[in-house]
Amino acid sequence: MLNRLLRATMTKILSPVAHLFLRLGISPDVVTIVGTIGVCVGALAFFPRGEIWVGVLVITAFVFSDTVDGIMARESGRSSKWGAYLDSTLDRMGDAAIFGGLVLYYAGPGDNRWMAGLALACLILGSVVSYAKARAEGLGYTANVGIAERADRLVAVLAAAFFADLFGSTLLLGVVLALLAVASFITVLQRMLTVRRQALSAGEVSSRDVPGGGVAGDVPGDVPGEVSP
Repeated sequence: MLNRLLRATMTKILSPVAHLFLRLGISPDVVTIVGTIGVCVGALAFFPRGEIWVGVLVITAFVFSDTVDGIMARESGRSSKWGAYLDSTLDRMGDAAIFGGLVLYYAGPGDNRWMAGLALACLILGSVVSYAKARAEGLGYTANVGIAERADRLVAVLAAAFFADLFGSTLLLGVVLALLAVASFITVLQRMLTVRRQALSAGEVSSRDVPGGGVAGDVPGDVPGEVSP
């Protein structure tokens, strides 16, 4: 939701930065890679040591590279499937580093199993949210639905982590992580139901897809004995 609401505003704000990078001869791919490295360093170098608010500031300084590289690609005419693939893949790495850093902290110095569990749940479910959309698109469907898209999850966890550390409130971050985990689970269900409706409309759902009508684990198009990607 935030991605749709703020895209135009962020594009306007960050366009001068994108134009500067282009004039300097920097490619969009370089911005994507450097931005991901910055996010991962901010999360994995500071979060596990308990320096949460510092890590958030470092991450915030690099996280907008995801918008900058997109502007650069469009302005320079370098938009490509490779660029989109690289961007999406590295986004997953950055997201995993953020929640993974929180897991490491609360499983270690933070000594809070509940918080570590919530952060881990957000890491796993966030990955499934992204996979559900990517897999749907790979099969020719669309799954652009959900109450917890990537931008929503990032803004919520970074803001909560910053203020929770600043004011020493574990409860604040815990509540946000719990809500994100629930919202991510709901988003996965929304995307699954959306794809199923499209499959039904296209007549691509057979009796084997109905509970009890096939072997557990069967997926249309899969070869017996092989594991789906």
